[in-house]
Amino acid sequence: MSEQNETQTNTSELSAEASITVPMIIYVLYLSSLIFGITGIIGVIMAYINKGDGNYLDSHYQYQIRTFWIGLLYSIIGAILTYVFIGFLVLLLVFIWFVIRCVRGIRFLSKNQPIPEPTTWMV
Repeated sequence: MSEQNETQTNTSELSAEASITVPMIIYVLYLSSLIFGITGIIGVIMAYINKGDGNYLDSHYQYQIRTFWIGLLYSIIGAILTYVFIGFLVLLLVFIWFVIRCVRGIRFLSKNQPIPEPTTWMV
């Protein structure tokens, strides 16, 4: 009987471990998009597909989706404003904001905690 309980415990630990794998992959895809570009689109698609499970990971998926779209919006604004040179500063700030949000998400995910305010535009 104890072997069965141990097996169930190991299975639940594996499923909990596997469940944080997808959001972690999305954060890594986002960070790699700073170099490769296209991986961010793959990450946001994965976030949309996996949201709605009804657990603490939903806050991560919502945070990731908002990070992508807000980052894209400000990147476009920054790119347009490069013609008046202030866009370079905007793009630098978007880069820093994006990295901080990804690192913050990874930190909460590694502690198995939800994002406190996933709908915020700030860090």
